[in-house]
Amino acid sequence: MVGKRGRVVGRVGPGIVGEVMLPVRGATEAFYAYPAADEVIEVGTPVVVVDFDPPRTVYVARAF
Repeated sequence: MVGKRGRVVGRVGPGIVGEVMLPVRGATEAFYAYPAADEVIEVGTPVVVVDFDPPRTVYVARAF
């Protein structure tokens, strides 16, 4: 999962459980998301996974 790129579909921020869509097994699936840094990431922002906590939680950063 680390290194996968996706898009925010539910606002991600400190103390907020957000949601991202990530490509998995030829489809796109939703994962709970937390920010990797102390920042707010708005809906529609492209992100990259920097850590994974199975089964469905990821820590993300803005993708540039």
